[in-house]
Amino acid sequence: MNTRREVTVGIGGAAGDGLDKTGDTIAKTCSRLGLYLNAYNSYQSVIRGGHIWLRVRISEQKIYSHGDHLNVLIALNQDAIERHAREVASGGAIIYNSDKLKVDPVLIGDNVLTAPMPVAELIKPMGKLPAIMQNTVSMGAMLYLLNLEFEMAAEVLADTFKHKGDAVVEQNVNIARAGYDYAKEKFVPLGYEWDFTRVRRPFVTGNECFAIGAVAAGCKFYSAYPMTPASSILHWMANHGAKCGVLVKQCEDELSVVNMAIGAGHAGVRAMCGTSGGGFALMTEAIGMAGMIEAPVVVIAVQRGGPSTGIPTKTEQADLNQVYGASQGDYPRVIIAPTDTTDCYFTAVEAHNLADKYQLPVTIISDLLLSEHPETVEADAFHHDVPIERGEIISEWPDGEKGQFKRYAFTRSGISPRALPGTAGGMYVAATDEHDEEGVVISDVFTAPPVRRKIQEKRMRKMEAVLGELQPPQLEGPADAELTLVGWGSTKGVIHEAITMLAEQGISANHLQIKYLHPFHTKEVSEILGKCKRTICVEVNFTGQFARHLRAETGYSVNDLVLKYDGEPFEPHHIVEEVRAIIEGKPRSTDVSLDEAREIAYHYIRVHLADKVRPANLEQVDGDDERMWLVELAGRESGEKEGELRIGVETGSVYSWEPKKVLSAGAGSD
Repeated sequence: MNTRREVTVGIGGAAGDGLDKTGDTIAKTCSRLGLYLNAYNSYQSVIRGGHIWLRVRISEQKIYSHGDHLNVLIALNQDAIERHAREVASGGAIIYNSDKLKVDPVLIGDNVLTAPMPVAELIKPMGKLPAIMQNTVSMGAMLYLLNLEFEMAAEVLADTFKHKGDAVVEQNVNIARAGYDYAKEKFVPLGYEWDFTRVRRPFVTGNECFAIGAVAAGCKFYSAYPMTPASSILHWMANHGAKCGVLVKQCEDELSVVNMAIGAGHAGVRAMCGTSGGGFALMTEAIGMAGMIEAPVVVIAVQRGGPSTGIPTKTEQADLNQVYGASQGDYPRVIIAPTDTTDCYFTAVEAHNLADKYQLPVTIISDLLLSEHPETVEADAFHHDVPIERGEIISEWPDGEKGQFKRYAFTRSGISPRALPGTAGGMYVAATDEHDEEGVVISDVFTAPPVRRKIQEKRMRKMEAVLGELQPPQLEGPADAELTLVGWGSTKGVIHEAITMLAEQGISANHLQIKYLHPFHTKEVSEILGKCKRTICVEVNFTGQFARHLRAETGYSVNDLVLKYDGEPFEPHHIVEEVRAIIEGKPRSTDVSLDEAREIAYHYIRVHLADKVRPANLEQVDGDDERMWLVELAGRESGEKEGELRIGVETGSVYSWEPKKVLSAGAGSD
């Protein structure tokens, strides 16, 4: 019997195989049964083909990441079997279409059930159906093996396909039932027992929460150019904007996007725009303009792998330097890195309030993991009655009584009276050149160094008040822990779970997660870190950008770094393994591991060998320049050796591919 009451299901296939619908049905079924979920979709930027890998972690308890185990594999093509069959843990299962696919015994571990599904036979009574229906058959089998309620899944399928009519609903339910009944007849369930509370919870992504939070905060204008992984904010806004009173504009480029949002903010409308790293690079000059003319605007920057076009569908935390250095010169602005899905909702609200109240640009920096991964959150985690703080906006300016309207008046607070266009007596010039209190440009004829000094001081005075509104970070865990893990943004959940795993191994750790990057809680963070015994910064980038930012703001240097930059997010075991190596004094290795060598071999096979072979045996051997992974490639159909691939252990370079005929001639076999 499985006593952990937790399972991770992986669905592998190609774009176009229907993974999203399958994963969505599984997630909604489990959510309606009262279970918690955390999912991650590793996909490629193609409409058809490639490799898509969706993992859904299901538990009776709240979970904070997509985990690091695989219990059930639903394979929709042979490539998914080749890539992921080895990952299935003991006591798990591999479900696949036996009409087209096969599982070589060498790919599976001990005590792993293979569940071949004769899809064509099972769906034949229902007429001629497209091949994509194999996913529904496999899902039905999974429901039985995991002891999940079929009727709840049928209800979800009915909701999903009701717009297509009763016949389509009945067809999908019957197909799933065929898979369920076949599994019930042929296989033994995996031993899971669940306590179905039937408490329904939202299953949402960070991007959806950004959009919903913005609407709750009174956002009335959203502009964007489609750019992964920020695009789903635009999708949500486009689908719901009319109902929610939001004007949604898809622009021709990011220059238009940000300038339209700033224009809307200048006119008095709460405005937001979103993009990723490359788009943000185009926006930076305009963000500086918003700082100069003191126009409120919210910009969401969702990080992905870079530089340049980089890896559009993979995650990274490597745009901190860019966001912090956006535009030229010093100007007041706020940078916030929300830490979890629920926090995305309230960060959107907070960002709009700060932008309006302090008349400045606010950048929310997220990443693909936080923005796109869906998870269950408590139904009462959100509330619509959020505070709305518009700041100082005048309704009129009696010219005779108060004199010329001073839009940029040198106030003690740094916040000047704001007049919306059309306000009686409130005419002024919103100059992007430096200006005086009335907006008169001082960059040419009326140059005045003292005025420049005082208006710069006025603008920057806002930041002290902004910092006073932001909640300082709190140290989580035992104060006397032997080490402290420091993170920012989306790594909160996975660090939380890694600390639990470390505790199980006898290592005491606590956790400091930073949300507000600028202005920075220098005093509070310095006091916390000054009491820590050993600090390790966890980041999804190559250079430790936040560690450097922390040092710049506080003078404190962390002791060690745990970094990941392969495009995939941290899993708890990654952090645990790196932390243990640090404690044990082992130098960080960048050598190609056995699993990585297999992945590099698969890449070579897909690019050069038409997927006709697969990696079989792998071993390390000596080479002329470096140690080598000698990878034996076997025919997928025959299982016989077809040649050898040599991959550098240190560099990862593919040194040679030697087909069998070359080897048989005596060329280079060890």
